[in-house]
Amino acid sequence: MYRFSRAIYLQLADEIIEDPHTVGAHANHERVLRACEAAVERLATDRRYFAHPSRTLFNDIRAYFPMSAQLRALGVVERYMALADQFLTRLPQNGFDAYGNPLQCRASTRKGTPCQRMPLPHNGYCPSHQHLAETEEIEAEVLAA
Repeated sequence: MYRFSRAIYLQLADEIIEDPHTVGAHANHERVLRACEAAVERLATDRRYFAHPSRTLFNDIRAYFPMSAQLRALGVVERYMALADQFLTRLPQNGFDAYGNPLQCRASTRKGTPCQRMPLPHNGYCPSHQHLAETEEIEAEVLAA
């Protein structure tokens, strides 16, 4: 996932404006790089709850670009975040996320501890907790109406 965050940063590095009042020479460059890394890592580890990764990343870094470069920055962010999402979608669902951590069901047990069973790839719930996915779909339909 490192390559996606670095690619975004490298595409945008020439247009980052520096604040003359900051102590560090490249403080804004570091902020943009850290924001890119955080967004890509969240996409890899928490995709189901990261609804608009491109918009979130762009909102985090837009202050570091002049107005004339913001449209290009948005295009770069959208393109690379879409590529990262495609890459993650194609990874085999063998029980581990992109960083090698074991996948777990999104539900909690009656005692309040996280369910330890392997989730199904299409909704993130194990077979015992499939009914929770169905209630999420109904809630989404009600909110959309």
